[in-house]
Amino acid sequence: MFDAIIPLISLISLEVILGIDNVIFISILSDKLPDNQRNKLRYWGLGLAMAMRLILLTLISWILKLDQNLFTLFEINFSGKGLILISGGLFLIYKSTVEIYHKTELANNNDQPVVPKVSSFKKLLLEIILLDLVFSIDSIITAIGMAQELWVMYTSVIVAVIIMVFASQPISFFIKKHPSFKILALSFLLMIGISLIAEGFHFAIPKGYIYFSMAFAFIVDIIQMKTVK
Repeated sequence: MFDAIIPLISLISLEVILGIDNVIFISILSDKLPDNQRNKLRYWGLGLAMAMRLILLTLISWILKLDQNLFTLFEINFSGKGLILISGGLFLIYKSTVEIYHKTELANNNDQPVVPKVSSFKKLLLEIILLDLVFSIDSIITAIGMAQELWVMYTSVIVAVIIMVFASQPISFFIKKHPSFKILALSFLLMIGISLIAEGFHFAIPKGYIYFSMAFAFIVDIIQMKTVK
């Protein structure tokens, strides 16, 4: 029992760190909805993320097969996991680029006033589900590599999602209150998309480098915000 405590704490910490990308994505999408639907989208998105991870944990044998080579192209081996990561990375890059364009180019175009585009709850939830699938598979494969006991994996997923549920609203409010951080958050998602594609092509970028650069950029933006005031 005590031998599993350290892997459990390590896995919970890793799950929370990996879940930050998911929380940022959900927070940005929820900003497109009326105030009375934003919390609903966040809770549904994170709830489905937890359900998806728990379901995938029951399909460990199938998850492990995703690492097996499906075909080779230009001397690069492609697995099921790799194809999912590449697809998810392309989707994340597309969404981030479109959002950055709308927040910068269209907002500065005085000739054509920006008309807020209303997004439906179902459409945004579908986008969250698609990205949840990508992050869930990556998260579960990481969990399998770090822990041997199923209860440790289940517990880490449930605790991590509960933490993200409590953190999602403050993060969403912070991003909404400081528009400059929305561009920074979108840039983070753009970088995560690139890292997913790179991992799909077996060129894994150490996540420590990615999260360190994100933290550094965030601190610089905080200092700049305090200086401007």
